[in-house]
Amino acid sequence: MSQGRIGVRRIAGALGAEISGVDLGRDLDDATVAAIRQALLDHLVIFFRDQDLAPERYLAFARRFGTPVEYPFVKGLPGFPEIIEVLKRESERVNFGGIWHSDTTYLEEPPMGSILLARELPPYGGDTLFANMFMAWETLSPGMRRMLDGMTAIASSAKADVSKTREDRIRDSANAAARKEYTAVHPVVRTHPESGRKALYVNVAHTLRFSDMTEEESAPLLDYLFRHQVRPEHTCRFVWQPGSIAFWDNRSTQHNPVNDYHGFRRLMHRITLAGDRPR
Repeated sequence: MSQGRIGVRRIAGALGAEISGVDLGRDLDDATVAAIRQALLDHLVIFFRDQDLAPERYLAFARRFGTPVEYPFVKGLPGFPEIIEVLKRESERVNFGGIWHSDTTYLEEPPMGSILLARELPPYGGDTLFANMFMAWETLSPGMRRMLDGMTAIASSAKADVSKTREDRIRDSANAAARKEYTAVHPVVRTHPESGRKALYVNVAHTLRFSDMTEEESAPLLDYLFRHQVRPEHTCRFVWQPGSIAFWDNRSTQHNPVNDYHGFRRLMHRITLAGDRPR
C-alpha cells in the first residue's frame, strides 16, 4: 500500500531526524521502505510519533529492514522472543542499559540496528541521548586517527558498570541460554558497510582494553575517547511520547537513556536487527 511522500525533519546538527507522513501499522510499499532506509543512513537515528503497534505489526515493520534477533541476556515477550521489555519499575533505581553504549558490541556480529517503541512513560524525564560516531572519528586530530586506524580492542559483556544495569531484568526474566560472559575483538575504527564512512567503534560500556595491551595501559587513551565521543556537539536528545519509536544505526551511533525519573514506571519494547562482523 502506498504511503505517499514521507516528511524528514532534522532535530539536531549532529544526527537525528523525525519522520512524518507514514503509518507503520500498515503494509509499507518498497518506495516507502527505501525512503525510510535512506533517512536512517543520512541521519543515523530516526524517530516516529503516534505509532501504537501491536507486537505482530511491530515485528512486521522491523522485518522490512533486517532480521530480528534475540537479546542474549533477557528473554522476550511470550510468543515474540525477538521483542524484549526495557523496563524500569517504580521501586527500582537503576535503568536498563543506563550508560553510553552501542548495543551488544561484545558479540562477534553486533546488531546493525535497534528499534525502540514507547509503551509506558513517566510524567517527566526518561529521554534518550544519541551520539554520532562518524563525527567522533572525524573530529579527532590527524595524529590520533593515524594511531587508532588499524588497532583492535576487546569488548566484554561483563564490565561492571553495564552489568549492573541489567541485574533487575535478569532477576525476573533471564534468558537461561545466556553465557556468563561474551567477548569479541573488533576494530577500534570500523568502516560502515553501506556508506563507507569510518566510525569510532569503542564504548565505555563494553570496551575493555586494546588488543595486546593491559587494561591499565589502555585506560588513559580509552578514557579520552569515551569523553570525546559524547561531547554535546556530537549528540541529540529525544523526548519520548507514548507510541514514539526510535530506530538507530548501531554501527555508527551510541545511545544513553537518562535515568532521571525515580519513583515512576517506564516500559519500552525493543527489537534488535542482525548485523555483520565489523571491519
